[in-house]
Amino acid sequence: MQRSPPSVSRRLLFAVAVPLVLFFALTIAVLDSVFRQLQDTALRELLAEQVVGLVTSVDLNREGRLEVVMLDPEMRMELPGSGLYATVREQNGRLIWSSASLAGTDLTLGTRLPVGGTDFRYLVARDGTRVAALSRGLQWDYAPGTSKDLVFTAADTTEPQRRQLAHFRQQMAGWFGGLVLVLLATMAWMMRRALAPVRRLEQEIAAVEAGRVQGLGSDYPRELAGVTRGLNALLESERNRIARYRDTLGNLAHSLKTPLAVMRANPDSSAIQVEVDRMAKIVDHQLKRAAAGGGATLGQAGVPLLPLAADLRLTLLKVHARKDLRIDVDIAASLGFIGDTGDILELLGNLLDNACKWCRTRVAVSARLDPARELPRRLSVVVEDDGAGIAAADRVRVIERGVRADEEVPGHGLGLAMVRETVALYGGQFFIDSSPTLGGARVELQLPGR
Repeated sequence: MQRSPPSVSRRLLFAVAVPLVLFFALTIAVLDSVFRQLQDTALRELLAEQVVGLVTSVDLNREGRLEVVMLDPEMRMELPGSGLYATVREQNGRLIWSSASLAGTDLTLGTRLPVGGTDFRYLVARDGTRVAALSRGLQWDYAPGTSKDLVFTAADTTEPQRRQLAHFRQQMAGWFGGLVLVLLATMAWMMRRALAPVRRLEQEIAAVEAGRVQGLGSDYPRELAGVTRGLNALLESERNRIARYRDTLGNLAHSLKTPLAVMRANPDSSAIQVEVDRMAKIVDHQLKRAAAGGGATLGQAGVPLLPLAADLRLTLLKVHARKDLRIDVDIAASLGFIGDTGDILELLGNLLDNACKWCRTRVAVSARLDPARELPRRLSVVVEDDGAGIAAADRVRVIERGVRADEEVPGHGLGLAMVRETVALYGGQFFIDSSPTLGGARVELQLPGR
């Protein structure tokens, strides 16, 4: 079975945990190095004090030989393998004196050093213990005008420092390990709370896929609100598309029943031709409705309005060439319609064609964008004419399918009905009133735009 990919929470927690663990590991390494350096410094200072004590303990006996009388309260210098050792050598390396504690350790302390020289090194005794040794070359004056160049060496076991370092490392591992766990648990809790909207979105999408709900909820954070609105618009568009296809087939079947019945009952060729024309108009209308885009598509770029309006203007001036017609276009080049190109072309074409039929000499089309309105009603398209206008009593009636304000004007009474239905599919609004500037009809569409 194919494993599902890791969640966003797990990815984020892993992305934060890895740098955090590396940071603490580096911190532990740095602290460990600093602690060992401090130990080395302290040990050197301790051995330097032992060398000074050794120097002060050297004297000549009655026979004129050098002897060392160490004042060691703990008597460690006298105990073999005690861990504290000392030697005195001549500069040429000849051993003059060594502590009794060196017996059986196989340690060779001291080295040839010039006067004023210092040597610090680590040695390993026979039992495997590590020993730090500090040697200094000094000029020892044992009589007026008489001196010897000697090398004084003091050594001490590093076992206490090793135990101290091990204890320090254990404490660091415990403290930093616990701190890492607390921080990771805190971050996991915070991420769970921060990503709760994402999990909610995942659950709602699963519910939509299972058919339990029709759309996503609201009250999402700003970063997800646009996504949910777009998905809801896409879902609504798909539902409208399916419903439109279903309604189109039903409307087509229902609309064709009457013409077919007339043709069966009346075999006269002229009646058949009339009914055939009527059927053609019905089919044409239903096919146009089925081909409409039916809603703004998620992520779609805006369809520029100005080129479409300019092309329609040229076409309609030719169609209505018998009129002394003037069509004014006031649309910014940056304005765009969020939807299907065929839909906006159908809307503009129907409105402008109606305006050209009913006007005297002048038609105006304009468009504006109002960012304060919701996306489905942000773009305002207005078509006006200087005709007789549409009476208030007829403004609701003329948008019904098959109804015309004046039966003497050619047409099928479908244009405004199609406009109303298409606008509704996009969640927009459709208004008919009087033009305050031209005096005729004013039709305004509020549609998605940018």
